[in-house]
Amino acid sequence: MAKQTKTTTEETKKTVQPGKTQVAAKPEANTIGTRVSELREFFEQSKGELKKVVWPTRKEVTATTIAVLVVVALMGLFLGVVDSLLSKLIQVVLS
Repeated sequence: MAKQTKTTTEETKKTVQPGKTQVAAKPEANTIGTRVSELREFFEQSKGELKKVVWPTRKEVTATTIAVLVVVALMGLFLGVVDSLLSKLIQVVLS
């Protein structure tokens, strides 16, 4: 028969690295009830976080939308001009 030894909390503390805490293993929770409660908790926390969000005003949305459209138009124009110049340069080099 093998001799069983009990480890004391002091022995356990010695094996844990300094600064590290030992976490007890969670039992597997695969029941439907626990999944439903986890899902309910997730939605409750999500609702709380959405209440903290600072939503932009209509004026801010309009201003940023116009700024984005202007930048997109300018970049499109710039890239079109660069593409056109590079196409002509390649035609001159190849001909």
